Amino acid sequence: MILGALKPTNQGDKRSTLHPETIKPLLDMGINIIFERSLGKDIDIDDEVFEALGARAVSRDECLQSSQVIYSSSTLDKEEIAKLKNETVFIGLLNPFENREQFKYFADQNVTAISMEFIPRITRAQKMDVLSSQSNLAGYVAVIESAKHLHSALPMMMTAAGTLKPAKVFVVGVGVAGLQAIATAKRLGARVEAFDTRPEVEEQVKSLGAKFVKIDLGETEQTNQGYAKELSTEQLKKQQELQQKVCANSDIVITTAQIFGKPAPKLINSETISKMKKGSIIFDMAVESGGNVEGSVKDSIEIVNGVKILGFSNLHSFVANHASFALSNNLNNLLLDFFDKESKKFVVNLNDEVLASAVFTKDKEIIKEDFR
Repeated sequence: MILGALKPTNQGDKRSTLHPETIKPLLDMGINIIFERSLGKDIDIDDEVFEALGARAVSRDECLQSSQVIYSSSTLDKEEIAKLKNETVFIGLLNPFENREQFKYFADQNVTAISMEFIPRITRAQKMDVLSSQSNLAGYVAVIESAKHLHSALPMMMTAAGTLKPAKVFVVGVGVAGLQAIATAKRLGARVEAFDTRPEVEEQVKSLGAKFVKIDLGETEQTNQGYAKELSTEQLKKQQELQQKVCANSDIVITTAQIFGKPAPKLINSETISKMKKGSIIFDMAVESGGNVEGSVKDSIEIVNGVKILGFSNLHSFVANHASFALSNNLNNLLLDFFDKESKKFVVNLNDEVLASAVFTKDKEIIKEDFR
């Protein structure tokens, strides 16, 4: 079997779908690996490093045309999909809700398209969960970048010149990214508070040494995979009002709330921003899906009433080497779980709950009705 690894088409994405520390298990299985030239350029890995391990650098076209399985951190356009071999398995981050038309092209070409965003949140699939591995790193980046733009130190310091108070960090949304943001801010010595619509995460917040802010929104729910469900208009308004005081007292506010397949909810409005201290920071981690913060702009720093609103995208690419290591392992774990040693093929078994959730096209059909 030939596995091909492609460079991302999104210029802001610096990740490599192969990493030198993760390809040995594939080679040990007898899988032949080819990759698009300069695949690891943005993580400071030369082609020669991969080739010394047993992979082979080729053109993008050869990668598309010769592979039975393809790794990619971004989707392809119609012309490139047409270059894929019959029965190719395409495994990657397909951003399905914004690229629905791609599935028609994959189906027409008889390509099995697997979206890593749809890997189910079950125990067995944790090792394949790209959203979690990349969100974890994004939470770390959000704190580091916020600290860089804050004109104060994060930890308390007792000096001969006086005691420096610790910075106050407020994290809104305690999913994977939020938990890592809390942990990182605490390691840096900040005083951390956090809020989530799911009261059951209070213990997780406290276990990291942070304070859980209690805001009574009435009955709230989470999905069967652990995501927070969308709030009603009344609940959202109540959250905005009740968290204003916490935001006003914070030096850094980090928002992480996203709803899978929908625009991000607006959690910080202009009224809240007007009550915050000049020089304080708001980091909108949801800017790519519409943003949690009124006035946030993708890949921009906006200053409103003296408050800096950071709207950086592709946060995983700020730590691209580790992001590539995690992404590559996620992809490999999926591939090896369904790799048949005898036939040397990736077996697409739709009776398996992992593939039943993540496969979008197979045998010239679009499997998921909502994307037809």
